Amino acid sequence: MHEFRSLRDRVAVVGVGTTAYGSFPHTDEFGLAAQAFRHAIEDCGLDKDKVDGLLTCRIPSYSRMGEVLGLDPRWTVTLPGHGRMSGIGLIEATIALATGQADYVALLYANIGRSRRVFYGGDEMPGSWDPWGFTSPGAAHALMFRRHMELYGTTTRQLAEVSVAFREHAILNPGAVMKAPMTIDDHEASRPIVAPLRLLDYCLINDGAVCLILTTAERAADLAKPPVRISGFAGREAYRNASIENFEPEFWYGHVAAAGAEAFAMAGVERNDVDALMCYDNFSPTVLFSLEGLGFCPRGEAGRFVEGGTLKLDGRLPTNTDGGHLSNSYMQGWALNVEAVRQLRGECGARQVRDCEVVTYVQATPCARAIVYTRA
Repeated sequence: MHEFRSLRDRVAVVGVGTTAYGSFPHTDEFGLAAQAFRHAIEDCGLDKDKVDGLLTCRIPSYSRMGEVLGLDPRWTVTLPGHGRMSGIGLIEATIALATGQADYVALLYANIGRSRRVFYGGDEMPGSWDPWGFTSPGAAHALMFRRHMELYGTTTRQLAEVSVAFREHAILNPGAVMKAPMTIDDHEASRPIVAPLRLLDYCLINDGAVCLILTTAERAADLAKPPVRISGFAGREAYRNASIENFEPEFWYGHVAAAGAEAFAMAGVERNDVDALMCYDNFSPTVLFSLEGLGFCPRGEAGRFVEGGTLKLDGRLPTNTDGGHLSNSYMQGWALNVEAVRQLRGECGARQVRDCEVVTYVQATPCARAIVYTRA
């Protein structure tokens, strides 16, 4: 971690682009990613031909993607389509830029899960979650939340606070998929999927794409939008239970705690300096696990911590202000990082966090990551 401290504020996000989210059977990953890339290029005013780094995620061919965009980069990375890859990808691109492997890196993610009817489990992923007969990651998260309930007395009404807060944010976001108002009672009345989790605890499945463009702090000064600095980052892997990768009996607590502490130290900020949190929310319990791991509340207290609107825009810790995976779109962490950038630029309109200067992204997954963004 000490070696990485020298990379504080050396790299910035200078351009972001997203597509509409929904079902688009007339196109594919390449078409959606090209749209997001064009929006990101326009956002920062960069000459496309200066992009010499390309990172792709959930896109079938990195070389075909480069061909579609007309790029011949000197640095390329391709990542599998797991949600945890967003934090990994941003950190890898930051290191590449700081060490001179590229001058401008475009990070591209695309998903066509909605139009292709992808279900993330069952027959599509045989054997992935089967030590206890699981057929989906949702089942593993349900088991973890049940364990949290038994250990700490957490309730489903407390868990509902997560989904309700994120839906309120989505209603304020013109691009979000889910717009119908939601109450805690609505959450409790939604149909069970894997007890104790219900429909409104599950992320969306939709088509869409995201692009972020990163460069060094020096080059960022010449572009159209104010740069958003990557001030701190860290990670921890949890592979000892890899065969049941989405079940972790300790809720990734130690992994998130270590990553968060190192990221905050690298950025030179305290936990209380965080103005907004972008939290990987494939299922609503992951938010509770993340809050505890980062130390926003004592271990086992996340259910009580979120009561009363803590995560809402006017609450103590505005979280997933675009609606997150539960209500905005399922872009597997990538869109949450875009939201961090837009909040720090002050571009979020009705959902803008006042005086936003520090935003943290966190993912409580088998590859825990924390990234601290600050306003330049």
